[in-house]
Amino acid sequence: MRVLLSWPIRLFKAYRQSIAYLPSVLAVAYGLLGLSALLLPISNEHLPTPVTALGLEAPGNTRSLLAALLGGMISLMVFSFSMVMSVLSQAGGQFSHKLVFGLISERPHQWVLGHYLGTILFILMLLIVPDVASGETAWRSLAIYLACAMVVHCLGLFVYFIHNASESIQIDAVASGLHRTTLAALRVLQERQRDAAWRFLPTVVPTGHPRHVVHARRAGYLQNADLPALAKLAAQGDGIVHLHFRFGDYVVEGLPILSLEAETPPGETWCDEVRATLTYVEGESITEHHVYGLTQLMEVAIKALSPGVNDPGTARLCIHRLTDLLARQLQWQPSNTLLDQSGTRRVTWPLERFDDLLYRLFHPILHYGRQDVSIGLGLLKALKTLSLFAKGEDLETLQAHAERVIETLARTAHHPLDRRFIASRLTAGTHRLDLPLQLPTPEGQARGRGGERTQ
Repeated sequence: MRVLLSWPIRLFKAYRQSIAYLPSVLAVAYGLLGLSALLLPISNEHLPTPVTALGLEAPGNTRSLLAALLGGMISLMVFSFSMVMSVLSQAGGQFSHKLVFGLISERPHQWVLGHYLGTILFILMLLIVPDVASGETAWRSLAIYLACAMVVHCLGLFVYFIHNASESIQIDAVASGLHRTTLAALRVLQERQRDAAWRFLPTVVPTGHPRHVVHARRAGYLQNADLPALAKLAAQGDGIVHLHFRFGDYVVEGLPILSLEAETPPGETWCDEVRATLTYVEGESITEHHVYGLTQLMEVAIKALSPGVNDPGTARLCIHRLTDLLARQLQWQPSNTLLDQSGTRRVTWPLERFDDLLYRLFHPILHYGRQDVSIGLGLLKALKTLSLFAKGEDLETLQAHAERVIETLARTAHHPLDRRFIASRLTAGTHRLDLPLQLPTPEGQARGRGGERTQ
């Protein structure tokens, strides 16, 4: 059953996430409103006197007015979205190109497009049926007044659209949007894993049963999976499902993506049911996998550090957002095992280690910003902040990254003024890292060590 429903569900999800979703819904709503204006037989006798007093003597003679409104709406829509293309081309040059589709598919932009299309459709329907019965002039006059009100409403939306589109490419809005979306996805994941059935097991003990491999039937990004449904399928097979991929990985057709640890091999129907629980999404969906929000912030930072943009302030702003998100990640341990009601392991999946994630995020920024002292100091401050939330191996990882940042700063700063400026900030602030009091000499000799300090 799940296999039969998987294709319609995927199609609906793709439609739900596309830019055409809200515009098509609003266009249908406007179309139904236009049909009610044309088909409902409401005579003047059934309308209040104030309404009939506003009726036009010959509503059929307003075709020139409706044609002018229609032409104005088409011009307004063309101008609005030609401006969007210009804004997005500028955003693609300044930020990561992955953000371009996200900017144009924002819900406010879809609402505006939907109202534009709906207004055009409503006016077109009035133009197609110009004839009005002699006793229904008031009702058609109300429809014409409504068309004029819709155009005025769209003019107001046009002003809002210009304001929102110009603000959407500001770096504060871009970074805040990525931070907000990533934080929301992280909180959804945390809420989902609050149940006692979700556990983190550092080591997975094999049961001794053979593992039966299931291969992928299609290529794409495996962003997520219906883990509770997988647990039920594992219980049907009286075994444990082990995922061989990390969420967000790109898999190719024929790749072993999971295995069932059970005594009896699964049937082909069971394998199809398991594949139907997997979520493929083209591109990077932050709502499906929150780590994409972190990597996109990193990509915006390194784009800002490119010679063509040369905006270290944007990179530092992204580092601040990354610091907040990584601090929240350190305070929460994600699950890698799902149990059934009896406490039996049913599904396991690999997690990305914190040291791997930190390296993926901070190393590119340090590499592209190694000549900028402010970037090095920004990364060092971020590592100091994260050390207050880290324990054990995570703290050792932060210590190793801090030593690498200091080594990069020592190779960059040769003038005594630069070294004195950096040295005054090495151990400043509250942290739990073991940092030198001075920058290492070119020969690599440290001047001493400083412990925890409060600025």
